[in-house]
Parts: sequence; structure tokens; C-alpha cells
Amino acid sequence: MDSLHQVLTSLRRVIRATDLHSKQLVKTTGLTAPQLLLLQAIRDNGDVTIGEVAKKISLSQATVTTILDRLEKRELVKRVRSTKDKRRVHVYLTEKADDILQDAPVPLQEQFSTQFNGLELWEQTMIISSLQRIAQMMDAEDIDASPVLDVGALDIHQQS
Repeated sequence: MDSLHQVLTSLRRVIRATDLHSKQLVKTTGLTAPQLLLLQAIRDNGDVTIGEVAKKISLSQATVTTILDRLEKRELVKRVRSTKDKRRVHVYLTEKADDILQDAPVPLQEQFSTQFNGLELWEQTMIISSLQRIAQMMDAEDIDASPVLDVGALDIHQQS
């Protein structure tokens, strides 16, 4: 097998693993990876504003707001305007969200993160360098992306 074939096969496996995990996540929880990460960030950070949670999960505030709109319609989160500063909106989980999070599988990036952090520093650097080069070769280095391993739309209600 030539080198190009190996690279393309490996890329396809990464894309496929991400796709399969995303489908399994939606099937078991009804949530996309970004939705799950958002709920987990709210749970883990307690009294948090929309801007703060957006920073925590590396998504734009506009994207987080869109996801929160859908989660709020499903009664998984509630937003409360601060009494001290009317410009600040805090977001909280509902009991329904707590129940879903208890049974939710580990997001793919958490599994990957654990294994990546166990690598030697030189190995981590090689992987970063190689993936950055691949993104450049695919003219993808300027595409806005967050560190969420998911495919397709950020919200299952946006998918066709």
C-alpha cells in the first residue's frame, strides 16, 4: 500500500469514527456532541453566563445562543437575567438535563484527549504538525472550527 493510500485511508477512518460516534450519541441521548459539551460545561462550571460557557467550549457566543435556544425549547436549560447586571444572562441545567447527562456516553474528544495527553511531548508535537499540514493541504486552515469532534450540523434540529 503506497503512502498516499495510507494517508487517505486513515483520514477516512477518522471521519468515519467521528460520524459513527455522532450518530450513536444522537441515538442514545438525542443530543449532538456540541449540545452535550455545552450541557457538561454548564454542569461543571456552575453559575455561568452564556459568554463564559462559550469560551469554555471554544464556540462563538452566537453559536452557543442558537444551541441554547433549542435546548431551552426541550426544557434542558433555563436562562436567567442577572439581577445585578441586566446585560448578563446566566444559564442553568434543568433536572431533565441532569438525568440525560448521568447516562450520556463520553464524548469522542474526551476519549481522544485522554489518550493524546498520555503521549510523549514529541509525539504530540508530530501529530499537531501533521494535522496542521493536512489542513493546509486541503485548503482548510482558515475554516472556523472548534475542538468538537462531530460531523454535520451543530444541532440535530438543523440537520435535514
